[in-house]
Amino acid sequence: MTPVKFADYLRLVALAAIWGASFMFLRIAAPSLGAIWTAEARVLLGGLALLAWFRFIGFDAALRRHWRYYLAVGAVNSAAPFALYAYAATHLPASLLAILNATSPMFGMLFGALYATERVSLPKLAGLALGAAGVAFVARPGGFEAGAEFYRAVGAALGACCCYGYTGVVIKRFGDGVPARGVAAGNQLAAAVLLMPLAALAVPAAAPSALVIGNVLALALLASAVAYLLYFRLIADVGATRALTVTFLIPAFGLLWGTLFLGETLPAGMLAGGILIVAGTVLVTRG
Repeated sequence: MTPVKFADYLRLVALAAIWGASFMFLRIAAPSLGAIWTAEARVLLGGLALLAWFRFIGFDAALRRHWRYYLAVGAVNSAAPFALYAYAATHLPASLLAILNATSPMFGMLFGALYATERVSLPKLAGLALGAAGVAFVARPGGFEAGAEFYRAVGAALGACCCYGYTGVVIKRFGDGVPARGVAAGNQLAAAVLLMPLAALAVPAAAPSALVIGNVLALALLASAVAYLLYFRLIADVGATRALTVTFLIPAFGLLWGTLFLGETLPAGMLAGGILIVAGTVLVTRG
């Protein structure tokens, strides 16, 4: 097994910090732009930034050769989950979104078992049970208004995690021969194409402020372009399983950024639910 270097730990922490901050960026941008335009701007600018970088370093993303695959991955890995998260961000705190995001590996295990690409063990089943219990705690709003919008937003966030879980199945079944870095750019550009018809029907009512524009750029350039480069570098250096441990750190950074910059506080029940979700994720990914 390849030893983990200090630089790998730095990349892992940096990636968790960026993806933890992405929910804060969403929380600021989505109420102004709406879910579809927030997602569209994120994937279009992020994909173009990666494509420009690949051209600069001489890397061929093979967009024409693998466009069908990029469309499939883009639909489930970027277009749908980014739009769902942007909708959820109009009603939920950023820190709560970061906690719910930790359920993604659990959905991955369920789809893996369904398509016989994942071995199901007792620790994984125990992790799934812990995660379900954690979601039940999180879905009890406590200090938040328990309206229909709250539950729809929680459902949207879990739907995004479900999409992420299904992405693993698509990549395993159809991703042979496709360059991993190419997927980083290709799936975002494909998602931008898929979202364009919806974006034409959901034009924002007012021009975005400088703060909103800044957070959209942070979503696209940091949380999409730079984060994907870090993630695929980690996969190449330490393997996919170790790279997935970033999931454990994202809720901590999401809570930190939400508290520092948005003044968020979560009820004790939600925090307890977050601990159960992370514990369940550990069992699912290590079991």
